Amino acid sequence: MLRIKKAKLILLLLAGAVLPQLVSAQQQLTLKDALTFALQNNSNMRKARLDIEGGRYKVEEVRAQALPQLTGTAGLTYNPIIGQQVVDFGGQLQTLKFGQKWNSSAGVQLSQQLFNQQVFTGLQAAKSSEEYYNLTAQLTEEQLIELVANNYYQVLVTRQQLEVIDNNIKNVKVVENIVNVQYKNGLAKKIDVDRIKVNLTNLNTQREQVVNGITQLENQLKYAMGMPVATAIVLPTTELTQVSTLPQLADAVDLSNRTEIKLLDNQDKLLSLQRKAYVSEYYPTLALTGNYTYSSQSKSFDFLSSSSSAIGFGSSAVGLTLRVPIFNGFLTRSKIRQADVAIKKAKEDRTNTTNALNMAYENAKIQLRDNLSTINAQRKNAELAQEIYKSTQNNYNNGLASLTDLLETENSLTQAQNSYTQALLNYKIAEIQLIKSNGNIKSLVQ
Repeated sequence: MLRIKKAKLILLLLAGAVLPQLVSAQQQLTLKDALTFALQNNSNMRKARLDIEGGRYKVEEVRAQALPQLTGTAGLTYNPIIGQQVVDFGGQLQTLKFGQKWNSSAGVQLSQQLFNQQVFTGLQAAKSSEEYYNLTAQLTEEQLIELVANNYYQVLVTRQQLEVIDNNIKNVKVVENIVNVQYKNGLAKKIDVDRIKVNLTNLNTQREQVVNGITQLENQLKYAMGMPVATAIVLPTTELTQVSTLPQLADAVDLSNRTEIKLLDNQDKLLSLQRKAYVSEYYPTLALTGNYTYSSQSKSFDFLSSSSSAIGFGSSAVGLTLRVPIFNGFLTRSKIRQADVAIKKAKEDRTNTTNALNMAYENAKIQLRDNLSTINAQRKNAELAQEIYKSTQNNYNNGLASLTDLLETENSLTQAQNSYTQALLNYKIAEIQLIKSNGNIKSLVQ
């Protein structure tokens, strides 16, 4: 009994742990939730944050060149045959051995850049590179928000199309029952029954295609979010149907807040610093150097012995090293001219990007106006198609309309409802483009 009670207790604890996850899994995923999840879990965003971290280390790498460089050295040499020198002592030649069989040395070397324009320019470029990685991460974030938002609304539209098909199947089944009863009573022809079956089969086939399309779109959305594909998601339809009045549209857009422009500014700075670094190759460099070395010589390998016959001595030196470039075959001049070309190309990129951003803003305004007008027109058209369908269905039930008229009005209703839903999607996409053009794409997450 005790084991059974323990087992029940464990099951209750497990149920208590799993139940919140199941409830959470069934909660509706709003657009803000989807964007927040994507910014935290998308692999491109994670890589962008790693690039920022790597950029900081790059700055440290370049800064290290301006710091003192300290190097330790050590060496051990064994001379099986000691070299000899011939010396003239008062007309008599004698040979003398110099050194011992065992030689050892240890020392340190220090160097410090006192003036090196290339190093100093590299420090400025490294700081600008860190800013570049931050801006790149920001641009990646904005592009991810746009991608996830577009995928999100596409899923909503396709799900509403599925609702339209389900309603049409329901209506056709009602008509099918009526036609079957009329056929049994001799009031309808067999061709009418067959036409209804063909229409119903087509709707079921279309429904299956739409269901598969929803699954694919949801998988794309979850992939963009960085969410496991097997995770079940529920999207509220109100995210699509909430279409407000047309926002206030400015005649021109301020591009100074756009990340693309900030990246171009940073690129111009980096190119200028690169050119400055090439010019710095003409400048002389000055460095402080110093070293200390301790050497020891012995007849045998007994440096650590208390009775060692080793003889040790130290030496040190301090100096300045001046390097003056004179001629390198016009290598530096070629680098500077290449940098000038890169700067001119960057100006062309700025002009092209500015025109593209202005064009995107103007097109977004036009699309927003057109889509809002289309939404109002298609909403009225769908309501009218619904009234016509109900009237035709009533007339058909009373023998005042043919089956052909009923099927045609049913198809017209489907097209009107799908056109209205598509207009909602086009409006939302144009709205995202307008928000992006204003440089406020992050407001979708707030």
